[in-house]
Amino acid sequence: MNTFAGIPPEAFRFYAELEENNNREWWLGHKDTYDSAVKEPLTELLAGLEPEFGPARLFRPYRDIRFSQDKSPYKTAQGAFSTRQEGVGFYLQVSADGLLIGGGYHSHTPAQLARFRAATDASASGAALQEIVDAVAGAGFTIEGEKLKTVPRGFARDHPRAELLKHKSLSAGVEVGQPEWVSTPAVQDEVAARWRQLRPLVEWVGRYAAP
Repeated sequence: MNTFAGIPPEAFRFYAELEENNNREWWLGHKDTYDSAVKEPLTELLAGLEPEFGPARLFRPYRDIRFSQDKSPYKTAQGAFSTRQEGVGFYLQVSADGLLIGGGYHSHTPAQLARFRAATDASASGAALQEIVDAVAGAGFTIEGEKLKTVPRGFARDHPRAELLKHKSLSAGVEVGQPEWVSTPAVQDEVAARWRQLRPLVEWVGRYAAP
């Protein structure tokens, strides 16, 4: 029996308070809230999305502080990733700012980057990517990803897809905040609708620039 009721407001309040109290004592005193308001609803939401988008996993809530000057032990957002291929798929995040929905690819190997650039350069596949990115941006998503400051060596500076060639990773996301539907079962349909808008981008990467 499906008991999913949405992502409760307590999830966003939890992260607002965590930003002011990022320490082990506070976390242990509020872990029940994390489990009931963040972890469990997101796990149920991802399970509902799995038949269409595939399995997803929640990221660990703990920061890797070994090489960071910031020793805050906990992440101030809970992310989840529905993987289509290694590093390629759909993203979801809960934070004090609300809900963020995204997709694309966030990691790259030298071979993958070479394939991405070759496909972006090629007339047919490159034009298809430009059309996809324009449509995604037109739907309200922000185009993101690690980028070079200039067009990579070997490509003309005035290349028609110069901005896309600068990308080393390519993703898109939209911050929807905390509309009323977030705390209702309708959040599943809303996330699914946005992931469908991002599917052409995810599928393009999977076809032309797979890991």
